[in-house]
Amino acid sequence: MGLALPSMTDFLRIEGLKVDCIVGVYPHERHAAQPLLLDIEMGLDTRPAAMAERVRATVDYAAVTSELVFLLRSSRFRLIETAAHVIARWLLAPPAPDERRAQLERVRVRLTKPGALRGFAIPSLLIERTREEVVLGHEAKPWGSVDVIHETREAGIYRLNLDPGASIPLHVHRIMRESEMILSDGLFCQGRAVLPGTVHRWPLEAAHGYQNPSETVQSILCVDSPPFLPEDEIPVQGEPAGVPPEPPWGLMGGAR
Repeated sequence: MGLALPSMTDFLRIEGLKVDCIVGVYPHERHAAQPLLLDIEMGLDTRPAAMAERVRATVDYAAVTSELVFLLRSSRFRLIETAAHVIARWLLAPPAPDERRAQLERVRVRLTKPGALRGFAIPSLLIERTREEVVLGHEAKPWGSVDVIHETREAGIYRLNLDPGASIPLHVHRIMRESEMILSDGLFCQGRAVLPGTVHRWPLEAAHGYQNPSETVQSILCVDSPPFLPEDEIPVQGEPAGVPPEPPWGLMGGAR
């Protein structure tokens, strides 16, 4: 039996990611997206990946980038402090059931708001968080489970985990505006197979649902605005709405 490797933290970086996001406390910032610059450092032991040469032994930076773009575009923040906190919690969240990737040990997140001071200066925030600091809420559902990443007054960020053979029945929302990104390969949405990275933004009253015909748990990243309201998950009968997915951002699964 081989000797255990001593603990070590390496850093995988993503630098210079520009994403338009609604962030700010002033009235003119609440209705129009403005650019944010994002730099992250993800701390983990990369030796298992180096020896196995398999992406599932590390973190897929293409998938992570797509997920962060989705989160920032889908959420509304009053402070860059909140946005940075959400990003750190998502990155440090433990892998979903049946998800194969390394667990990050620590992250550093830098958010820069280049237009905030109209060219006189450029404000930014740098935070560092560790794995031990992140404890997610967890809710059991008839079809699987929900991991609560973070909730604010205006939005809730959740990871939905569908059990093998389970379905989220056809339903509508009349209050919540919901954006969802497929995280794994094996889900059906609106009766059709969907690829990881697929994003749907569901209009109010648009009937939608998911099926998991696979033998593994399948996961979805969900942003609800306002945060999830149980009474606004309204079961319906009939045909699913013909809402096309958002044009792909183009990175998930394509770079490694």
